[in-house]
Amino acid sequence: MNSTTTETAGQGLRERKKLETKQALAFAAIQLAKERGLENVRVQDIVDAVNVSRRTFTNYFSSKEEAIASLNADRAAQAAEGLRERPAGEPLADSLAEVFAAQYEVAAKVDREQVDAIRMMVFTPALFGEYLKTLVQAEEPLAMAIAERTGADLRGDLYPHVLAAAVMAAVRAATGHWIAHRGARSLPDVIRQAVRQVAEPPTGGAPAPTGGTPAPSTNPSTTNPR
Repeated sequence: MNSTTTETAGQGLRERKKLETKQALAFAAIQLAKERGLENVRVQDIVDAVNVSRRTFTNYFSSKEEAIASLNADRAAQAAEGLRERPAGEPLADSLAEVFAAQYEVAAKVDREQVDAIRMMVFTPALFGEYLKTLVQAEEPLAMAIAERTGADLRGDLYPHVLAAAVMAAVRAATGHWIAHRGARSLPDVIRQAVRQVAEPPTGGAPAPTGGTPAPSTNPSTTNPR
């Protein structure tokens, strides 16, 4: 193994360890909040549970609320890459629906801690703001992936931005509905339906933009003089 390979392997190991520490802190915050109530959990309690320093915590998070919401942030951040990995010929609505359904498949069927985190974020006022922030932060990367997929001009077309915002809102609404009315249907199925409802083009309507000439600017300062 040459020095370049060794250095790359070392960097990969460090990144994995950082991710493991970050997730351990998030899971500890969730568990303590479940046991004691969020208002009774201190940052010191979280770092003690993971056996790290308070400085380590602040390297990743600014608050216990952000620590809990980070699991949703990580999931939302993966959406853009997930869309890029879908088959090129697949309808965009199907691709988006499957990307988000797959993410929540893990949370719903494998990891009960993540489901508990989702429930807390939706129904705990102190966490809801952080939860919304994670969804908003995911919009721009998702819009970029949608633009790449459709050939739209991200600077001139509203479509990628509006669709990304609508999809994230659909995910939030579907998640809240599933938690409030949990029944026979799985969370991934509810997510899949909600995303399709906003992502599928209207029957008989105009197709989604596929690039071309950007929409003219309505800002006088950026409009070319005649």
